[in-house]
Amino acid sequence: MPELEIGQVSDFFARPVVAGIQLTGPLKVGDNIHIKGHTTDIEFSVQSMQIENVDVKEAKAGDAVGVKVSDRVRRGDKVYKVTE
Repeated sequence: MPELEIGQVSDFFARPVVAGIQLTGPLKVGDNIHIKGHTTDIEFSVQSMQIENVDVKEAKAGDAVGVKVSDRVRRGDKVYKVTE
């Protein structure tokens, strides 16, 4: 499936398992994303997203968001939106 780069992991928090993502493109709850890096390769649907500890449904380029992830990600990993 085609993918569009929409950001980069800027931080990772182990508890809860959350990735801090600096967006370069729009992202909405329900979007499928793929996080890929040197040792990272996970794909999932965004279930919830926060900006400064406030739940949001969508974010735009330039926003820094927190997204729950299923596994460890690393700073610098690329974030792609999976498009149908």
